[in-house]
Amino acid sequence: MAKKLNKQDALDYHAKGRPGKIEVIPTKDTKTQWDLSLAYSPGVAEPCKEIARDVENVYKYTAKGNLVAVISNGTAVLGLGDIGPEAGKPVMEGKGVLFKIFADIDVFDIELNTKDVDEFVRVVKAMEPTFGGINLEDIKSPECFAIEDRLKKELKIPVMHDDQHGTAIISSAALLNALELVKKKIDKVKIVVNGAGAAAMACVRLYASLGAKPENFIMFDKDGVLNKQRTDLDEMKQVFATSARVTNLTEALKGADVFVGLSIGNVVTEDMVKSMAKNPIVFAMANPDPEISYEAATAARKDVIMATGRSDYPNQVNNVLGFPYIFRGALDVRATQINEAMKLAAVHALADLAKSPVPDIVNLAYNERNIVFGPHYIIPKPLDPRLLSTVAPAVAKAAMESGVATAPITDWEAYEAELNNRLGLDNQLFRVIGSKARKDPRRVVFAEADNLKILKAAQVVAEESIAIPILLGSEKRIRQMMEENSIEIDDVIIIDPKSDEMADKRHHFGELFFRKRQRKGLNLYEAKKIMRERNYFGCMMVETGEADALISGLTRKYPDTIRPALQVIGMEDGAKRVAGMYIIQTKRGPLFLADTTVNLNPTAEELAEITLMVAKEVKQFNMTPRIAMVSYSNFGSSQTPEAQLMSRAREIVKQKDPTLTVDGEIQAAMAFNKPVLKENYPFSELIGEDVNTLIFPNLAAGNVAYNLLQGVAGFDAIGPILLGMKKPVHILQLGSTVRQIVNMVLIAVVDAQTKCCKVAEANGKKK
Repeated sequence: MAKKLNKQDALDYHAKGRPGKIEVIPTKDTKTQWDLSLAYSPGVAEPCKEIARDVENVYKYTAKGNLVAVISNGTAVLGLGDIGPEAGKPVMEGKGVLFKIFADIDVFDIELNTKDVDEFVRVVKAMEPTFGGINLEDIKSPECFAIEDRLKKELKIPVMHDDQHGTAIISSAALLNALELVKKKIDKVKIVVNGAGAAAMACVRLYASLGAKPENFIMFDKDGVLNKQRTDLDEMKQVFATSARVTNLTEALKGADVFVGLSIGNVVTEDMVKSMAKNPIVFAMANPDPEISYEAATAARKDVIMATGRSDYPNQVNNVLGFPYIFRGALDVRATQINEAMKLAAVHALADLAKSPVPDIVNLAYNERNIVFGPHYIIPKPLDPRLLSTVAPAVAKAAMESGVATAPITDWEAYEAELNNRLGLDNQLFRVIGSKARKDPRRVVFAEADNLKILKAAQVVAEESIAIPILLGSEKRIRQMMEENSIEIDDVIIIDPKSDEMADKRHHFGELFFRKRQRKGLNLYEAKKIMRERNYFGCMMVETGEADALISGLTRKYPDTIRPALQVIGMEDGAKRVAGMYIIQTKRGPLFLADTTVNLNPTAEELAEITLMVAKEVKQFNMTPRIAMVSYSNFGSSQTPEAQLMSRAREIVKQKDPTLTVDGEIQAAMAFNKPVLKENYPFSELIGEDVNTLIFPNLAAGNVAYNLLQGVAGFDAIGPILLGMKKPVHILQLGSTVRQIVNMVLIAVVDAQTKCCKVAEANGKKK
């Protein structure tokens, strides 16, 4: 079932703060008058003269080579139809976001107020000097065909109408792999296509390029089957007109090998699928409702290979698998066009990638132990980090081999390294965490549910299927706040620990708590009374298994939140202490910082234990920890106790786990300056490594560091993540935003998934 989206949340997302989803950020220093004199007058005259001398220098001195225009006239926007250029602008901005986060391509979105093909082409053609490529979007057919064809002929930069070719490329890769699995030849199979719009026509044309025979297609448009008797078919459709005497979809699907749907939902029945040939292939790509549901198709035929446009079923045909990487490859060799050879190269690269071993980070993202090539995995997953370094080089090579590249690549190994470094892993990491959380949502207790930020976060995690929120507080007050702020949470669970209805539960929890604390200064009366406090009640819900994780701390001091967690739940087996860790999202990737919230002045032994805990947590994110023990000195340059503390802690870590990459004491700046580090300290384990974990000598240093990175540098921070707890309890920092709360819930859910699995495994071993 499609996820329910709250209208106001969607509007707020686009309107709050800086309106829209994109901004322009300078890529050079602009802090001083000297910087500005270089950026503009008089310094800017020098690159201008160089470009005037040789126009190709525009790629050297400007952003043209990494700039794509997403251009639309708003005549066929998503499922909304002809809503106009202004109304289509949010979609075009969104497309720009996808270009950036998946392939580091900058975008200007341009909405044209014209439906005239000649005027559209004339305007875009006049903008050619600005852009390295043109992505046409949401233009209705048949105008989209004429516009793309003319622009490809008249421009010397790559042009692609993604609505046509994106679906064609992704579904072609899926088709090749599906046919391989069922041992059928593409030139022999009978293919039925429901829909004959821009995407459908691009699909059949690309399938034909791969070897499918036009005479083996039966296609339908809104007026029925495309047959040779019809006089209203354009030249493109006539190629795929059939001479078969079928008149409807039921007749066409009898004995068919492949069904491709690019039409409307629920037009194919189980009986139709049953009538298809052995090992049928069904690509039902209408959104949000496929031509036949996944459940219905797989119930009708156990041997079916099914793909949809939906992310909640296997084999999603998602255009984001294609266009960012196709343009990346085209831009990087300055291709003059995106031709058939480049599209076919993308098809084969995607098909081949699905047959290679899947990285752990992809298994983590989709909550699978081992994704392998087969009926449920015929195309790569959108979160596969290998897509950029696989598809873009394939497209670039095809551009070179087909003669449309003007700046050929010579060092492919260096190019692949450049691609992998273009995007920090931060985006990838948190997309992965979000995807994993959604695969197996857990029950999360919000101890401060009478706070508006908490309620908004609870709504988000419920609607995004991240978690099942349990709200603690006065039900009357919470429902009043929800009504006043238009917050809706389906089947919301609200529990007031102080209410009469919870008296028996309080007494039960109090008795359990008393057993834990009976020799630690607490009597039975006090144990029962303290269960009126939401943090204690919530922690006891987690301890007894009535919930899976607890989120608190938004409005309370840190010790007031951590104390109940330690007293009720306690530390995991083998842990001697807890520690706080922040994840800072930077351009170079995520940075893990500890201890930032718990241990004031740890000893060397305690620092070593904290380091091992953090390393374990970093590995949970499928990352290899590369740890710098930071201080104000480098490798013995100071003999003060504080500096020697970090050096000693590092020795203890190496004794306990020699496999860890960890070094120090070292200054934080030195840890990230590879050339200087190599020149001055060639013995360091951190030589050539990308440091991703910082261990601080005391709480003050760690706390100051993450606050500066977050407050001054503007990096997004997730935390504090509480390490060493037996069950997931995570404490918010004062003033957390709704998005930061949601991010903490993501961490808590993944934490609960991991700890639940470990408990299950341990119980299995005991049995």
